[in-house]
Amino acid sequence: MTQTLADMRRDYTRDGLSEAQAPNEPFSLFRQWFDDALKTEKLPVEPNAMTVATVDAQGRPHCRVLLLKALDERGFTFFSNYESAKAEQLEACPYAAMTFFWPALERQVRIEGRVEKVSAADSDAYFQIRPLGSRLGAWASPQSRVIRDRAELERLLAEAELRFLDKAPHCPPHWGGYRLLPERIEFWQGRTSRLHDRLNYRLVANDWQRERLAP
Repeated sequence: MTQTLADMRRDYTRDGLSEAQAPNEPFSLFRQWFDDALKTEKLPVEPNAMTVATVDAQGRPHCRVLLLKALDERGFTFFSNYESAKAEQLEACPYAAMTFFWPALERQVRIEGRVEKVSAADSDAYFQIRPLGSRLGAWASPQSRVIRDRAELERLLAEAELRFLDKAPHCPPHWGGYRLLPERIEFWQGRTSRLHDRLNYRLVANDWQRERLAP
């Protein structure tokens, strides 16, 4: 290594975040930042990629990168296998945290709250617009389960292809959406000398309270 981890650093100088720039509720600011990310972040960065953290029944944390697929005033929606490890964790503890990181903009957003399943109709509506390969994959993959090798997964896919040879795959009963209902949303804007801007929104009695956090 030509550079040690301790010496790796970057100064953030692109922008700031003041209370005057921030609305009274967080959703419009998130949409503005997300639109900025769509215009600014370049592949291979996916602007809707987010790290989602869950906790299992033993209190052990788990995290992975997922894709945001819907957003409204109720919350942030992603889709998964309802028999996966993350589904078991959400069943044991129905709370999660999300983090979006947009490096070109020197921004991140942290979101925390309770998680619920979306309706079967909403899950089916999204499933039907997925590429065919993704729909077949949802039927084929026993997500998070141990499989023997790649050949076993390809065999399961071939069985799914045969099953739906003459008809379109419908949404599996073990697959669908989750919506995180935010109770806290923090907007982080990198600033020079690590004196970052952090504006935090907390939901208190159905009203959003905004506050500044020290970096």
